Amino acid sequence: MPILEVKNIKKKFENTEVLKGISFDLEEGQTLSIIGSSGSGKTTLLRCLNFLETPDEGTITVRGEKLFDGASPVTDHKRLRDCGLHFGLVFQQFNLFPQYTALENVTLAPLLNSDTFSREKIIENGKHLLDDMGLADRMFNYPHQLSGGQQQRVAIARALALEPDILCFDEPTSALDPELTGEVLRVIRSLAGNHTMIIVTHEMAFARDVADTAIFMDGGIILEKGPARELINSPREERTRQFLSSLNS
Repeated sequence: MPILEVKNIKKKFENTEVLKGISFDLEEGQTLSIIGSSGSGKTTLLRCLNFLETPDEGTITVRGEKLFDGASPVTDHKRLRDCGLHFGLVFQQFNLFPQYTALENVTLAPLLNSDTFSREKIIENGKHLLDDMGLADRMFNYPHQLSGGQQQRVAIARALALEPDILCFDEPTSALDPELTGEVLRVIRSLAGNHTMIIVTHEMAFARDVADTAIFMDGGIILEKGPARELINSPREERTRQFLSSLNS
């Protein structure tokens, strides 16, 4: 059974239909790259999966548990928050709390949401995650004292702290210069295989080399899906070829 099953997700904002029926499955431990031009619906799809937006139709199932069903949508805020905990989201702009240190940013959500672990255990785990990110010497720094790449690595540690079933990245390097992009991509690459991941990215070489599967979205639909290397190197659809060619021009 796939760890994630997404069926016919639709989302409209006023009169604009942004998602027109998105369906895909994802196996545990695999990485899915979602590519496509701006406005194709990629970020809206991630926000629906993380319950930051509520789909109008469709179902979202994780580990056989139906978290969302458009036929009988959940409106209880606590239930929606609990559903969202199955996913960890790393944003484009880091979204760290400026008044908290790196360690406090990583441990805040587990301290608020965990009934299982003690405060000491949560802080110990936060330190371990920051160490894994190469930030052992920066855990007591505030966001303004960190580079963009360091802030994004804190954001990745924060997403991992709640041990989500699926880790999502929304163009995690779009706000970084090329040198800092490399350090963040290396961290994400190190997570591949050990975590189930969905990555929205414009880094085609990275998507080709790290992802198991790729999806090309266009106009709110999945126009093409297949093995990442095959889709990016030899796309079947003319629109996919046009998009990939535009990135190289």
